Amino acid sequence: MKRLLSLSLSAVLFFVFLQAIVLADGMILPDHPERGWLTVTYHHVSVSIEDGVVITRVDQEFRNDTSQPIEGRYVFPLPHGAIVSDFSMWVDGERLEGKVLGADEARDIYEDYVRRVLDPALLEYVDRDTLAARIFPIPVGGTRRIELSYTEVLQAENGIYRYLYPLDTERFSASPLEDVRIDIDLRTSSPLQAVYSPTHKIAVSKETGKQASVHYAEENVLPHKDFILYYSVPPEEMGMTLLTYRAAGEDGFFLLIVSPSVEEEETAIAKDLVFVLDTSGSMSGEKIVQAKAAFDFVLQNLDPEDRFAVVSFSDYPRAQSDALLPVNSSTRQEASDWVGKLDANGGTNIDEALVTALSLFEKDDRPHYVIFLTDGEPTVGETDPLTIITDVSRANVLGARIFSFGVGYDVNTFLLDRLSQENHGTTVYVTPDENLEGAISSFYGKIASPVLTSPTIKIDGVEAYDTYPNSLPDIFRGSQLLLCGCYRGAGEATIRLSGDVSEGSVSFVAKRAFPNLALDADFLPRVWAGRKIAYLLDQLRLYGENQELVDEVIALSKRYGIITPYTSFLIEEEPLSADQMSQRMSQAAAAPPSGKQAVAGASAVRNLAEDEAAPPEGEAVRTVDDRTFFLRDGVWIESAYADEETIKIVAFSSAYFDILSLKPELAAFFALGDRLIVNIGAVYLEIAQEGAEVLTSEIRDQITQK
Repeated sequence: MKRLLSLSLSAVLFFVFLQAIVLADGMILPDHPERGWLTVTYHHVSVSIEDGVVITRVDQEFRNDTSQPIEGRYVFPLPHGAIVSDFSMWVDGERLEGKVLGADEARDIYEDYVRRVLDPALLEYVDRDTLAARIFPIPVGGTRRIELSYTEVLQAENGIYRYLYPLDTERFSASPLEDVRIDIDLRTSSPLQAVYSPTHKIAVSKETGKQASVHYAEENVLPHKDFILYYSVPPEEMGMTLLTYRAAGEDGFFLLIVSPSVEEEETAIAKDLVFVLDTSGSMSGEKIVQAKAAFDFVLQNLDPEDRFAVVSFSDYPRAQSDALLPVNSSTRQEASDWVGKLDANGGTNIDEALVTALSLFEKDDRPHYVIFLTDGEPTVGETDPLTIITDVSRANVLGARIFSFGVGYDVNTFLLDRLSQENHGTTVYVTPDENLEGAISSFYGKIASPVLTSPTIKIDGVEAYDTYPNSLPDIFRGSQLLLCGCYRGAGEATIRLSGDVSEGSVSFVAKRAFPNLALDADFLPRVWAGRKIAYLLDQLRLYGENQELVDEVIALSKRYGIITPYTSFLIEEEPLSADQMSQRMSQAAAAPPSGKQAVAGASAVRNLAEDEAAPPEGEAVRTVDDRTFFLRDGVWIESAYADEETIKIVAFSSAYFDILSLKPELAAFFALGDRLIVNIGAVYLEIAQEGAEVLTSEIRDQITQK
């Protein structure tokens, strides 16, 4: 009876109307912060989603790594309207109870703590109802484990659901979190289509057409951005999920996610594949062993209707057969035995190897793929990269897609990237500390079963422009195609996806709304900018310097805070002039095509172009909403700022908190730090050590004008 009363009381305390978005994870605020903060040892989140009903279970452990006992208050800023079904922390056999504080009472706690600690990190949580519990002293080296569960209901918009879980614990852990994990069991009553996170790299396993598992995990990290997951249940056979972002008076950004049904096994298209294996002397040892194992993996995972061939090359190419072979136990065994006997010796004749491989394809309706593996530059036969690229283009009369694997640091990134780019493939670089077999196996798993080849997308009703990728890749079972771009106009538009399937050519049509104003998906500008920057960098690396492109890369990198090996100067403490930036950029683009730096640069561009999540932020870069801030001499400066006059306000003064009350939307910006320059309408506000301490009518008028 006592437990029932306790649970009933908790339900009454925690009950508020259900809404959709989680706003903050839990933290322990020490009574005496000068003694130090607790360390979050692990942060595990288990999520169950049934259509739009979500149950989130949080399991956190805090450890006292300081030299003194720590006591304080556990706070969990609640999602608006969440129902908390369980909260537990046990101390000496006693279960602690939490209670819900209203937004006003919680705000007093946060602002008081900010005033005392002189750290604005908690300000982003003001105006939130908060679950709070008193934490008894934690001894030195001791731990406290806290578990809670809450329920929320997500509302779908055009068949798209958005789930958010915050992971911003950087300010509230004394050291990096040892273990962060989010596991989601996702089930829908309608066929599940897109599953997409713009914020984190996730592993998605679609187990049936209506069920998927989502997994995110990292170790020794200080997360500083929320975890967001989109999933959709559009009715079309080929799901087309549209996300949009558009600020008032500006062109919009869109992300179209195309995902085939996972249950239609018969839609996989029979393909022809040629595996081209470098067996030059530099491949000896572990590399050739792993390459052979990777070939065996591909061989054993070919579909029964596929055809294949294998070409090895050193001083000259050798094909195991003079034609493509059907897939059966006999041909698999013969090919495996043939590759198993290969030795690594001689030079590297890339030109003849690829021309030989392309000659094996036949003119038919099948998609043609080349998996090309090499660890060095061409040393035998034709060695000029431009001539090799031309020879391969001439030989590729049937439009085969070339997927290149560069092994080690001695590869010519210029050659491999252009071979892939101009033949509608991609390049994967495998560094010496990575496993070659694993890289190829993982890649082949993504392209094993094509369901729509040579796709094209046409959008009628609005003007879509600046879209990436420029050349759309084939769509494979279990994968999804992302098309990102900008748009003008508004209203309902018709999206037509066309391509080839096993029975011939088909088109899929869907109608989607492109709004005049859409502010939720504020990550989209960075997703688009990342892909555009990657495209421009490729043009500079592969086709030569162009001052207009250099200037555009610098402008985009600065505006959206996307730092690449070619624009790393943007986060230097001493800002460079425009001419200095351009010179550094040109030097980077003209760097040698091989070596460790070249491989790192090429890999970074590939990741920027192909990763589904928005580009990661660095220590000196932060994005809030759709704005970018750079850390310069301890000041977070909005990227659009250009030495203009500012309104200076002393940090943590009465004026500081009055402005926050007047414009609560600034809380997320203020939380960056106690020195900040941010745009407010027509003026820039500077939070500094000197300036106004009282909010005068003149300052009020300046910050409230449009």
